[in-house]
Amino acid sequence: MSDKINKVVLAYSGGLDTSVILKWLQDVYHCEVVTFTADIGQGEEVEPARAKALKMGIKKENIFIDDLKEEFVRDFVFPMFRANTLYEGEYLLGTSIARPLIAKRMIDIARKVKADAISHGATGKGNDQVRFELGAYALMPNVKVIAPWREWDLLSRDKLLAYADKHGIPVDFKKRKGGGAPYSMDANLLHISYEGGILEDPNFAPEDSMWRITVSPEKAPNKPQVVELTFAKGDIVAIDGKEMSPANILASLNVIGGKHGIGRLDMVENRYVGMKSRGCYETPGGSIIWKAHRAIESITMDREVLALKDDLMPRYARLIYNGYWFSPERKLMQVLIDESQKTVNGKVRLKLYKGTMMVVGRESKTDSLFDMKISTFDDDGGAYNQADAAGFIKLNALRMRIAGNLAKSRRK
Repeated sequence: MSDKINKVVLAYSGGLDTSVILKWLQDVYHCEVVTFTADIGQGEEVEPARAKALKMGIKKENIFIDDLKEEFVRDFVFPMFRANTLYEGEYLLGTSIARPLIAKRMIDIARKVKADAISHGATGKGNDQVRFELGAYALMPNVKVIAPWREWDLLSRDKLLAYADKHGIPVDFKKRKGGGAPYSMDANLLHISYEGGILEDPNFAPEDSMWRITVSPEKAPNKPQVVELTFAKGDIVAIDGKEMSPANILASLNVIGGKHGIGRLDMVENRYVGMKSRGCYETPGGSIIWKAHRAIESITMDREVLALKDDLMPRYARLIYNGYWFSPERKLMQVLIDESQKTVNGKVRLKLYKGTMMVVGRESKTDSLFDMKISTFDDDGGAYNQADAAGFIKLNALRMRIAGNLAKSRRK
């Protein structure tokens, strides 16, 4: 703390942790605090954060509350889904993809108010500290970062509550009485994550009441629903023929998928800092987008282009998970991915039923590479000469035939 901090932008939710951080920054760093609250579709009212910040002595002009839902989906979620991104084969990166947007806006505000530091409430054990700070350094190389969880000794809920009591910080009644969820939650328009607390035991099955936006497959409707999704250059632009904005598309698919029990995940993942972590996720809309996008690509993309994209996807996923959204390698890969999506246009129909999704139709009137005259098992009228197959099979078998002959001679 040798460097003098004059003004700091704090990622502020108004909850227990960030409320304590706000006061702690004032007391320890003796600096002016600017609060930033992002609405990225977490489903909670964000305006109360303004009242709490004012009560903590924050100037009205130093309180920023921004609706970032459209930017979140348009510039972060959709580009990620163009790559069919999955981390470790399962995770749709709902938390990871939100962090670079928050970091970007924090830096925008820091420049606007001439702050020399930013601060966040991520712990020293998690991934979010890496994501926030890598993003911040990429956009403002000389920015100072204050991460209280790496500095203070308030490392338990009881200590945070005691600090809040000492300094007159308002605390939610449930937090004070030990009520509320026995785990940590993080939500945005793409997903809800649950971790920590009782979920730290990977052998513990969460109660069905934990899930917020999806019903259990057992309680889903007994009648399936078919939904038609229209794609333009790899992005969904309409649901059942109705055009919508990116945020409204994702919000609508969350409702549709959640009703049918789509998008639940319970996994143990490998964190950037080296430890394993168990997380439970609900991503109904994202699961539908991933499935449908894969289906439209299957008829509109060249085989080797799709294979190359599949080869790159795990690395692209790790870049997002590990906080490298603003890195030159992620940007370069995005150019390649987006170029591949120019022909990904058409419609996909999915049947949703009790936690399952099945593709029941896909078409592209302008970009389909599927030629029924060639693919048919009936007489193709000479469109494909089956005798041609013998030549390329023998050529591809040549190295194996040579190796086989050598092995045969050694056995003699």
